[in-house]
Amino acid sequence: MSPQSGDGNSSQASGPPNENAPAFAPRDFKSGRKPIWCPGCGDYGVLTALYRALSILGRPPEEIAFVSGIGCSGRISGYVKSFGFNALHGRALPIAQGIKLARPDLLVLAAGGDGDGFSIGGGHIAHAARRNIDITYLVLDNLIYGLTKGQLSPTSKQGLSTASSPGGSLEKPINPVLTTLAAGASFVAQGTPADLDGLARLIVEAVRFHGFAFLNIHTPCVTFGQPEESIRLQKEHMHSLDEFKHDPTDYFRALRLAADRGSKLYTGVFYRNPRGEEELSRQIREQNEAARGGAPAPDRGKILERFQIGPKNG
Repeated sequence: MSPQSGDGNSSQASGPPNENAPAFAPRDFKSGRKPIWCPGCGDYGVLTALYRALSILGRPPEEIAFVSGIGCSGRISGYVKSFGFNALHGRALPIAQGIKLARPDLLVLAAGGDGDGFSIGGGHIAHAARRNIDITYLVLDNLIYGLTKGQLSPTSKQGLSTASSPGGSLEKPINPVLTTLAAGASFVAQGTPADLDGLARLIVEAVRFHGFAFLNIHTPCVTFGQPEESIRLQKEHMHSLDEFKHDPTDYFRALRLAADRGSKLYTGVFYRNPRGEEELSRQIREQNEAARGGAPAPDRGKILERFQIGPKNG
């Protein structure tokens, strides 16, 4: 089976093979570690949708690299059977980009929360967007700092009373979709675990896009979040962008829809650049190959010797 193939079946069965059957089942991507999120946390739904998406994509676990940050959502890479890396707070994106440049054959995912992605790691969004390297970034946006017990996050609503804003937040929240669109990202979408099938499809679409793909996922926090952010109420307020016959190549309409937060929760692809090929990634790979002249990479120890300070041993 080729790495990109989704045909065939991983289990042995009698009778003729089903050519349309996926190569892997969702359970094939479970790491064996038991999630320890709060009961009812929206992250469970995101993980389920991710398992489904990976089974549809058909890449084996050893061809996937998954980098996550710090926070409740940062645990997600440990629950997926793949190469995993739990990065420093806010640093999932640069590490994921480095992996993709070094190993362009891998499917590279990055994940983090709203604080991880738009507070300490907010500076990386614009550079990931402009570089347009072929990685998929999932932000599990629960509008609060959950792991550290309910402090104000960059996406928390104005006026919200939290452990760090007892008098109510004076700050306007960051709009992740609008911010990422304005940064020039080539693929921007939004989903919710209230629609598992739709979320799985969005993850598949994001991964298959050749360039930097951003997916904001509204993920309710059942412990420190607000009642109006529950899965039940999300289902009532969800509106697929398909209802509005939105053309995802229309950048300026995508901006207007992203700015219209109101009581609606828009789901689907806001923007997909029709010229979204990972041009810079291709150029960097070509430069690297030309510099090596087709030769294998030099020994790592010899590279490090060039940067040593002081006398060298021997």
